[in-house]
Formats: sequence, structure tokens, C-alpha cells
Amino acid sequence: MFSSIFFSVPPLLASNGIAYAFKESDGLGQGICVLLLIISIAVWYIMLEKAGSLISAMKKSQAFLRAFREKRNPLGLKEKAAESNSPAAAVYLAACERIESFHLEQPGGGRRAMSDDELEVMRSAMNQAVEDQLVILQSKTMVLATAVSGSPFLGLFGTVWGITVAFTRLAQVGRADVQTLAPGVSGALLTTVIALFVALPSMVGLNIISSKVKDITVHLDSFVDEVYAKFKIEQLDSYRAAAGGQE
Repeated sequence: MFSSIFFSVPPLLASNGIAYAFKESDGLGQGICVLLLIISIAVWYIMLEKAGSLISAMKKSQAFLRAFREKRNPLGLKEKAAESNSPAAAVYLAACERIESFHLEQPGGGRRAMSDDELEVMRSAMNQAVEDQLVILQSKTMVLATAVSGSPFLGLFGTVWGITVAFTRLAQVGRADVQTLAPGVSGALLTTVIALFVALPSMVGLNIISSKVKDITVHLDSFVDEVYAKFKIEQLDSYRAAAGGQE
């Protein structure tokens, strides 16, 4: 019983203290607190939304990569790629679009192997697609970076302003005691507390999201090399078949 009372006192004091500090803040301080809370809601929404989208993108890309490895014909996954809606599928579709411009179809059916120059052009198209996907994956992270760097300064501004107002009131009253100074100081320090409440989760979330984006980018770069290698093997096989036919 005593332990439950002991552990319930600090949250109660903290809750009452925050309410008291907010009430004692002036209009500017309260406005900064409300703005920081709005930023906090936006930050948490972005972090949760980005986490879900990155996890989904990684799973779909890995599933598409497995399908690509199982497929003998490297161009036989166009329909699956269109349905996949994954970063790897987007890179694959960029390669297919570039290959179609080479007109590899032969009159008797089938298609010829790509030349070295065509392979390099295809690889450049895939690398560009990777960059495009990187831009998509990094979208909205600027909000997190801004919250990390801007929230502490906004809180510091509110604190300095609040302390200035508190000492101004102290000078007007003409009595230097804790009861006169404490309300203004508590209201001033509240903006710093809320600013740290915004900045710290934003920093952790930004680092985690950046790490996930890097993992997906490395995965896409490896996929580009794998697609290139598969078409290169197809080219070498066609050269060997041509050489064997001449013999």
C-alpha cells in the first residue's frame, strides 16, 4: 500500500507542476508550449508512418528479390513488379523500360543478348532508379531533422524570455523572495522541458529511420549488381553458343 502511494506521488506532482508552470507562463510562453506540443504530435506521426512504410518496403523488396532469383528468364517478372509496389520492383521496371528501347526482339522469335554498351546503359538506368527511391524513402525526414535542431532553440528562447519577465516582475514588486520569483521561473523552464521532450524522441527516431533507409539502399545496390550479373551471364552464354555454332 505504502509503495503504491510512494510511486504515485511523483507523477501526480509532475502533472500538477506542469499545469502550474503553464498557468504561470505569459502568452508567449504558453504559445511556445502549444507549438512544441503540435510539433511533437507531427513528429510522432511521421516516425510511426515512416517506420511502417520502411518495414513494408523492405519486406516487399526481399520478396521480389526471391522471385527474381527463382525466375530463369530475367524479363519474366514485369507483371509481378507492377503489382509489388516495392523499391526493388521500381528498379527492375526501370531496367525493363530501358531494355525495351534496345529492340532486342529477333525476327524468328526470342531476343538477342545485350551488348556491353547496352548493359552499361541499363545499369545507369537502375542506378538512377535507386536514387529516385532514396528520395522517396527519405521524404518527411527533414521535419524530424528540423525538430531535433530547432526545438531546443525554441525552448531556450521561451526560457530566456520567461526568466526576463520573471525578473521584471520581481523588480516591479520590489521584494526578492521565492514566492515572488518561483512562478515566473517555473513557467520559463517549462518550455525547455517540453522542447527536450520533442527533440530527444525526434533524434532517436531520425537515427533509426536513417539506418533503415541505408539498409534498403544497400539492398537496392546489391539488387542492381545482381540484375546486371544475370544479363551479363546471358550475354556470355550467347557468345559461347555462337562460337560453338561456328565450329
